[in-house]
Amino acid sequence: MIEVQNIHKSFNGTLVLNDISAVFEAGKTNLVIGISGSGKTVLIKCIVGLLQPDSGRVLFNGEDFRAMERNRKKEVQRQIGMLFQGSALFDSLTVEENVMLPLNMFRHATKKEKLDRVNFCLDRVNLSGANKKFPGEISGGMKKRVGIARAIVLDPKYLFCDEPNSGLDPKTSIVIDDLIKELTEDLQITTIINTHDMNSVMGIGENILFLHKGVKAWEGNSGEILTAQNPDLDSFIFASEFLRDARDYMRNKKGL
Repeated sequence: MIEVQNIHKSFNGTLVLNDISAVFEAGKTNLVIGISGSGKTVLIKCIVGLLQPDSGRVLFNGEDFRAMERNRKKEVQRQIGMLFQGSALFDSLTVEENVMLPLNMFRHATKKEKLDRVNFCLDRVNLSGANKKFPGEISGGMKKRVGIARAIVLDPKYLFCDEPNSGLDPKTSIVIDDLIKELTEDLQITTIINTHDMNSVMGIGENILFLHKGVKAWEGNSGEILTAQNPDLDSFIFASEFLRDARDYMRNKKGL
């Protein structure tokens, strides 16, 4: 579990995060949503330690990240897996080599042990046998799955996903969403997803944090979001006519 308490962050006198508090539970898909500039990326960077909040606390399973000694902080950071927006694979390395890279950097093990772990992770993302392919030889969806395999290869307790469906078609996006949710539940990872994708919000949004102008403007789940009485949230999620119709249907059904 990760908890943020009263996080504030400013840049050059401009307040970007204003008193953000939230709990991100293990085994659930926690989504952070909001328009560009709402503070989503800054919040994620504060949680993983890439930025220091001006005030407030970030707790990893009850431990205050900011108050940790340097070595303990490194231990926690090594328990974090990252899935980047563009997958961030090295084109000159094979799929196997890309997934093995964190093991080579942080795990003392034999080559066989590392390869067994790589093959296990590739199997979890349905890429068995793709070891020797290069990123240029596989589809965008497969690249995302390689990125997921690399993110979980060190058996992380925490997984951060930055726009995991960026550049993917709707069908492939659903596959990636389902895979992230499955791994989150099976491995009991604390997963935090930064996304604009409303399909993801409605499909796997077990805990949704909506930021607006640096403030936590709404929190809930996918079952509650369509009937939420929040004008800022409405303007963000009901951009399409289909979703507006769904909102009106749900509200009429509940007599709102």
